[in-house]
Amino acid sequence: MKPEYDFKDAERGKFYSPDATFHFPLYLDSDVEEFMLKIAQERNIDIQSLVNEWLRVNIQFIQKI
Repeated sequence: MKPEYDFKDAERGKFYSPDATFHFPLYLDSDVEEFMLKIAQERNIDIQSLVNEWLRVNIQFIQKI
């Protein structure tokens, strides 16, 4: 790392996007991931779609009670 940096030609907010959304990563425990991966492969879908589907079903169930 340099002791000093020159920002005289820098442009403030160059990479700022007010419409940007942040998607945080979700980490599954290894046993859960293994189980979900197996089901996803059997259904020929990606694990993200499967997890979202399961979560939506649980959200609907919780909202009913």
